[in-house]
Amino acid sequence: MGKGLIEWVRNAAPDVLCLQEIKASPEQVGVFEFEELGYHHYWYPAQKKGYSGVAIFSKEKPLHVEYGCGIKAYDDEGRILRADFKDVSVMSVYHPSGSSGDERQAFKMKWLSDYQKYVNDLKVKFPNLVLSGDFNICHKAIDIHNPVSNANTSGFLPEEREWMEQFINSGFIDTFRHFNQQPHHYTWWSFRAGSRGKNLGWRIDYNMASGNLKNRLSRAVILPEAMHSDHCPVVLELI
Repeated sequence: MGKGLIEWVRNAAPDVLCLQEIKASPEQVGVFEFEELGYHHYWYPAQKKGYSGVAIFSKEKPLHVEYGCGIKAYDDEGRILRADFKDVSVMSVYHPSGSSGDERQAFKMKWLSDYQKYVNDLKVKFPNLVLSGDFNICHKAIDIHNPVSNANTSGFLPEEREWMEQFINSGFIDTFRHFNQQPHHYTWWSFRAGSRGKNLGWRIDYNMASGNLKNRLSRAVILPEAMHSDHCPVVLELI
């Protein structure tokens, strides 16, 4: 908010804005400015203060908003929020990171298994799904600046990449790669060693669309010049 987010939202004017790792509840944030821009806003913070959490801002009021996935361990961390519209459902999702150690890596792998089952069931009821969020996984070598030195790093582990491959094969489109197969496109950069200026990044943020939205995909881009955090926005346009 202190780095020009409101101005960016005013200029970009997204129909739906999904945020992850909000680390805040609405009473801590000046929501009036978003309301003034015409947004309905929905927040799902973690139980732990200053940690995790997701939000969705929408110009159109959703028909329904679903908080969480019904699994307490994940819902306590505020990881899933879904807004259902007439012809599409949009989820803001924040996958766990395993970078802090073995315990959280095990939690992440359990999450990935449970998330796949959850989404499999969900897309039966909501076949037009967009999963927007920080997946904390680089799918392929093209998605990370140094695949060799990061081969054993959480976020690029073989088992994580294998999960991403089978997840996409289960009926989802990595919308950015649908339009762009070029290297050096990233969505997150470490704050260390001037990584962003050197474009030493990772592509871990995705808009995944269910397969039957394929004909409605119009455009997908990454906006690295928007510097409101260590991540940058990823855009998906549907027709």
